[in-house]
Amino acid sequence: DAGVLAGLCDALAAALDESGQRKLLDEMELPLARVLADMERIGFAVDADGIRAFGDSLRGELDGILNNIYTEVGYEFNVNSPKQLGEALFDKLGLPPRKKNARGYSTDAETLEALRDYPLVEDILQYRAYQKLNSTYVEGLLKVIAEDGRIHTRFNQTEARTGRLSSDNPNLQNIPIRTELGSRLRGYFVAGQGETLVDADYSQIELRILAHMSGDDRLIGAYRSAQDIHAITASEVFHIPLDQVTPLQRRNAKAVNFGIVYGISAFSLAQDIGVSVAEAKEYMERYFDTYRGVKRYMEQVVETAREKGYVETLMHLSLI
Repeated sequence: DAGVLAGLCDALAAALDESGQRKLLDEMELPLARVLADMERIGFAVDADGIRAFGDSLRGELDGILNNIYTEVGYEFNVNSPKQLGEALFDKLGLPPRKKNARGYSTDAETLEALRDYPLVEDILQYRAYQKLNSTYVEGLLKVIAEDGRIHTRFNQTEARTGRLSSDNPNLQNIPIRTELGSRLRGYFVAGQGETLVDADYSQIELRILAHMSGDDRLIGAYRSAQDIHAITASEVFHIPLDQVTPLQRRNAKAVNFGIVYGISAFSLAQDIGVSVAEAKEYMERYFDTYRGVKRYMEQVVETAREKGYVETLMHLSLI
């Protein structure tokens, strides 16, 4: 009914005006919706032949890793079967099991991470990573390339509770980059003929906000003096001189820095940077020893949330 619809629109408009969000809708959300619609329609050009070749090389790597696993165990089995994998690791080879259920030994990511020091387990973790890269990204992307040679994802403007955009069918916002193979995959997203790809990003915006809101003197000082915050964190967390920090250590420290902002667990950090859960926990403890103001701030936020039932944030960055 047109009258009912008009009444609903008027009520929504009044609610927007009352909450002071009319400007947000008119000047940000609606213009952004038009931009996203254009992005979906135009799509992203990809090098399909390059992705296929990359998939061929991945499958070759997978075959080699499988052969190593079979050789170490002494027989062939289905590595993708938790039951068969558990029998191979814990019955045949005698590795120490962590947990067991009615279906047999657990071979979940947490269990394997705890056993990463065994060469066979390292091979199994590598096998899983390569297999996911091949099935989710190589085969998955090839399935959704349209006739125009482009991938037309869908951008969700209002789905994520944090306010960030999300992407699906397929998700183009989680193409891996932290490993050498993942970085190669990103190289197959190309500019259209006569076009140029431009990459732009805020410089450590989350950490700058954290420095301001936590009032951590060391973090604020690093930004005011234009120091490399990831290198500084690497130096403190890994107990090495600043001038001896390697690119890999800096990348791992970056994962620690940003992970802390989003409340990462020791287990998730261990997966991200390829260390044991115990090592990841130690890195996080060293981080909080270095940035004590951040630790105090995070504890205060939790306590305030318990008392009030919600959290308030003030994003005024003029001090940094």
